[in-house]
Amino acid sequence: MMSIQRRNGIFLIVLSAVAFGWMPIFGSWAYDSGVNTQGLLLIRFSVAGLVMAAVMLIRRATWPRGRTLLGLMAMGGIGYVGQAFGYFSALRHGSAALAALLLYVYPVLVTLACAFWWKEKLSARTWVALGLACVSLILTIGPAGGQWLGVIFGLSAAVIYSGYIIAGSRLTPLVGALPAATVVMLSAAGSLWLSTLWSTPTWPTTTASWSAAVAIALVSTVVAIFAFLAGLDYLSASEASTLSTLEPVVSVLLAAFILGEHLSMLQWLGGAGILIAGLMIALAPVIPAPE
Repeated sequence: MMSIQRRNGIFLIVLSAVAFGWMPIFGSWAYDSGVNTQGLLLIRFSVAGLVMAAVMLIRRATWPRGRTLLGLMAMGGIGYVGQAFGYFSALRHGSAALAALLLYVYPVLVTLACAFWWKEKLSARTWVALGLACVSLILTIGPAGGQWLGVIFGLSAAVIYSGYIIAGSRLTPLVGALPAATVVMLSAAGSLWLSTLWSTPTWPTTTASWSAAVAIALVSTVVAIFAFLAGLDYLSASEASTLSTLEPVVSVLLAAFILGEHLSMLQWLGGAGILIAGLMIALAPVIPAPE
């Protein structure tokens, strides 16, 4: 029988995946009133950063310092802002489903980076997964038609997010997930407010658009991050990563049922292949690097 702790962990990770999965839907609704990407991200990171900072103060958590603090600030101010800009630009120039699927190429990119830069030995299953991901990516992009700008932004988001994940895997354990995530959010907000010195953001003009923008901050950022961090208290990282593959599934299904988006059969096959490859990588056995 499944323990209560494990059941709670699964629930929390699934909740996180669903909350993240709603983000492209909220983003599409927010764009309906003419808000630009800069304005949308300013709302997202400012609201999320303030909420997470309040939680830090309430819990009297220790703030990062020194080089770790500077590294986390760079992750937020450069890495996360770049990833978010690419992702939401992909939403603006392509479909929500395509953006969600393209972002999920990042497990493949992280694996390749670890293999070539840090000489990590990959299992046969991982190499099969990488090959499947490459073929699936071609299928997913192939019929994109007039969405090529969205494809470029989507893949850019995946590349930047891969670098963010690699940096985070080395910095986050030094200070803890909550302090690291809070610094990243606040740094992203600070970087975006600095950008207003040379670029003017466009804000939402309707109540519905404002609600969607705030929902991105509260539901698809704060709730999603806290649920994931809480779930990690009960499940291993590999189990959490595996369950997180629900995120693009949720996005694609919501885009189909709520936004009326439709993928071709080849794109469905490509998207399924990308998710299967991600699962294979998450579940692949770790082979120790040679001494």
